[in-house]
Parts: sequence; structure tokens; C-alpha cells
Amino acid sequence: MGIIDFLLALAQDIVLSAIPAVGFALVFNVPQRALPWCALLGAIGHSSRMIMMTAGFNIEWSTFVSSMLVGSIGIQWSRWYLAHPKIFTVAAVIPMFPGISAYTAMVSAVKISHFGYSPELMELLISNFLKASSIVGALSIGLSVPGLWLYRKRPRV
Repeated sequence: MGIIDFLLALAQDIVLSAIPAVGFALVFNVPQRALPWCALLGAIGHSSRMIMMTAGFNIEWSTFVSSMLVGSIGIQWSRWYLAHPKIFTVAAVIPMFPGISAYTAMVSAVKISHFGYSPELMELLISNFLKASSIVGALSIGLSVPGLWLYRKRPRV
């Protein structure tokens, strides 16, 4: 993959991840002045995950680090704009949710229910369920770690 192809894929990823971030921000009744920042933070989070995955990291660790980045930036922006960090961060991590893995796991469960047990379907169900669960766990923990670290009242040592 050439550098031009990578930059085009990155630009496409930035645009296509900003759209659902804004969409979910609208669903969550985020103030209109914060919508561009939600789009930018969603693009930053998803594109940083894409960069890490292209560099060779797996999707779970890439999601964890990207959600920590989103949480840290959201906390900083909340201080600048005097808003709650969730205004920026919750909608920004939505594009990183594991829709394909969760969907594949559910389809496998329905096929097992309909056609009966087969080792291939069970392996597909378990592997996709564990992948989706790990990604959701990485998102939730990664999003909460910066707040736990930055809002700590006691000394860190």
C-alpha cells in the first residue's frame, strides 16, 4: 500500500467517521455549537485507530488507545468550552463500536438455533462475540481512564 493510497484511505476514514459522530450527537441532544467538535473528535478517534491498525496493532488495543485519546481530548475541550466531557466524547466513540463483529455473532447464534449445532458456526459465534466484547470493553475502559487519572484529588505517588 503506497503512501498516496494510505492518505486517501485516511481522508475517507476521517470523513466517514465524522458523519456518525455528528448523527449520534444529534440523537443525544448535544448543543449545536458542539457538533463540529464532536465530528472532529470522532474523526480523530477513528482515524487514530486506523493508523494504529495499519501499523500492526490489533483492533482491541488500537480501540483502547484511541478511546483514551478521545477521552483526554474531550476533557481538555470541556475545560476550554465549559461543558461536560460527555458532550464531546460519547458521540465520538460511537463510530468505533464493533457493529460487524456483533452482527456476525448474532447471525451465527440464529443459524445455530435454526439449523442446529456445528463446530464452524460455534467457532464463528464465540470468536466474534469475544472480539465485540473486547472492543466494547476497550472503549468503555479507555474512555473512563483519562477522567479517573485527570480528576484524581490525591497525589499520584
